[in-house]
Amino acid sequence: MALAKLTSVLLLAAPATASYAFYVGKSLTADGSVMVGGTGEEVSSHWLQLFPARDHGPNETIQVGVTDSATIPGKLIHIPQVPHTLRYLSMEYSDYEGFPAPLTNGGLNEKGVAVRDVFADNREDLVKMTPTPQTGVQYSDLARIVMERAHSAREGVKIIGDLIHKFNYATYGGNSHLIADKDEGWIVWEFAGGRRLWAAQRLNDSEVRVLYPGYIEDFPVDFENSDDFMGSPNLVSFAIDQAGGAPTADATARDGGYKYMSQAALENATMAMVPVTEKDLMERVRDPRIADDNAGYGQVVSLHQKQEDPDLLRIWIAPTGSVAAPFVPWHLGVESIPPEFGEHRYLTAGSSSTFLNPDYELQEASEFAGRLFKRVLYYMCSAPRTLHPIVTDMLKGFEAESQAEVSGWVEKAAATLLQQGQRDLSRNLLTYYSHSRAAKALELGNTMTAALDGYIKLSGSWRNPAGSQINGGDDDITVTCLVRIDPDKPAYEQGLSSPTS
Repeated sequence: MALAKLTSVLLLAAPATASYAFYVGKSLTADGSVMVGGTGEEVSSHWLQLFPARDHGPNETIQVGVTDSATIPGKLIHIPQVPHTLRYLSMEYSDYEGFPAPLTNGGLNEKGVAVRDVFADNREDLVKMTPTPQTGVQYSDLARIVMERAHSAREGVKIIGDLIHKFNYATYGGNSHLIADKDEGWIVWEFAGGRRLWAAQRLNDSEVRVLYPGYIEDFPVDFENSDDFMGSPNLVSFAIDQAGGAPTADATARDGGYKYMSQAALENATMAMVPVTEKDLMERVRDPRIADDNAGYGQVVSLHQKQEDPDLLRIWIAPTGSVAAPFVPWHLGVESIPPEFGEHRYLTAGSSSTFLNPDYELQEASEFAGRLFKRVLYYMCSAPRTLHPIVTDMLKGFEAESQAEVSGWVEKAAATLLQQGQRDLSRNLLTYYSHSRAAKALELGNTMTAALDGYIKLSGSWRNPAGSQINGGDDDITVTCLVRIDPDKPAYEQGLSSPTS
């Protein structure tokens, strides 16, 4: 017996700036790996950060939750830290109202666990149930703690459930996480209401799942007896009580019309690529129908069946929206991140009302990859019919070089050094390569901006702004490279998706 549509009871689909997550099961990929991709969508600075493994004292705590500035006001609390946290790579960002920085949507840890965070709005009556001030772990806390502690995707789900059970959940209105390892993927859905509600579904090996928003549809009443579902003990009873009986199957989680492609349309487009490669998933993540100015970065990772040495785990990251930036390979064995890919003041919360912290003077003096490739985006999107294909070809060419080098000599040489017991030398090699490739990416970005600037000005295509406000409003259309598409019309009316597909 199943709740026909869990989404009809707990989800209220509403357009929002959020994040995308892609999951591709291992039977659908060219190399048998589980693949995860996605992007973060926040009006904020984004930067790449490496978090080393650390040991912690017996009384050490971490701060979690939201402040009284959040949409649903809250109060920060401290919870115990574990004795040891794992090494991980994450794209960090600086701002979400009432959620203390730095924040994260997820990344990749040394155990091969990948995490993506995606919004999942709840019904208004659930949101209204949330007590104020609310307390508990919030979406970024959960993503970070899973990266710090989880040795597998399944363990990551249990960690989230345990944290919500012990400390409750602080929210802006509902959220979800995609957690994956080399064996499987899971969707975890956390609910507003202050009732410690959560649900999780295992994704099968022959499944493509796109989250925007995160969703679970059919959910068994007896989920405790299944290896494919997990949830809070009160989940089913609460859902039945709220529905006033058996829920109806009228939810549109896969066809909500978000952006210019629904989740169903993106899932179908990904399925059409089977067997999917990393190159294919990069193409999906940078699809101009979803990768507009909202996209703060892009990520793609393959989680291979043959467990590699943790240092050789690899994630591809574009330093801003991947429609305008190349994916650069980063291994967990790298020892540092170049300053150009670290934190800068561009779009960082509070930078317009404060002067620079002197400790960051050299960091800020360096070029910022995020700002550089935003310039590529703005130049390119000013004339997308002409410039988008050219820029895309350059990005793909850069990535093809990276893929050939990574598979051709970089990882083989690093693996050989590891087999010889030369871990320090292997890490030096991986760090040198990623730094070198990152520098080449900056070189590419500067070449593109110079060429695009020259072309636009010399061809007479420059246009000055017509208005007086440089900042857009909530209802303004985002900068996008869409061609022949009207952002004001539903996606299905333009052939991008179907209301019933």
